[in-house]
Amino acid sequence: MPSTLSEAESKRRLAAHGVPVADERVVDDPEAAAAAATEIGFPVVAKLCGDGIAHKTERGLVRLRLGDEAAVRAAARELLDAATPDDGEVGVLVAPMVTGNRELIAGLHRDPQFGMTVMLGVGGILAEAVKDVTFRMVPLARVDAEDMLDDLSTSSLLGAFRGEAAVDRGAVVDLILALAAVAEAEADVVSADLNPVIITPEGRPVAVDALLEVEAR
Repeated sequence: MPSTLSEAESKRRLAAHGVPVADERVVDDPEAAAAAATEIGFPVVAKLCGDGIAHKTERGLVRLRLGDEAAVRAAARELLDAATPDDGEVGVLVAPMVTGNRELIAGLHRDPQFGMTVMLGVGGILAEAVKDVTFRMVPLARVDAEDMLDDLSTSSLLGAFRGEAAVDRGAVVDLILALAAVAEAEADVVSADLNPVIITPEGRPVAVDALLEVEAR
């Protein structure tokens, strides 16, 4: 049976192949969380992090827009207190509060017939309502990744939007190719879910949540 990796370990393995993620820390206690937030710069987000935690939002294990050390200490204490024995070893992930008006979803899926595929679509709260996604089989070339962007029926969202810069198409193509590289290099990966990938006001994609599913170890 496949198993999931923690968000931090998922991001570490994805980032090693070029997937853009934020500078973040995993710590063991509230004081260390406050110190990490000071080092990163406020505001930050704090999440309970562990291999057994796949659905943090549904369990209320995410705290957003923490603006000072006291808020981070309190949030870290709450999160650690919310851990259950089934969660296994846990820590608190402290990350910058990345913001933007546009969100993408991206990932990997091992199809029983076609093998590993890369997915790209509109993400965040609109993902289920819009259902605008496209797939390509691995391996894929840069032109294939560029075609994926053009395939999105809501591609108009990729232009300049609400005072924010147009999406950096090259950076999104690089993200797609990085996912393909993960699929080719990491034989134990069954799936990857990056949702959301936030487009910053400067147009750059950042995967703020990620989950890798791997063959049981």
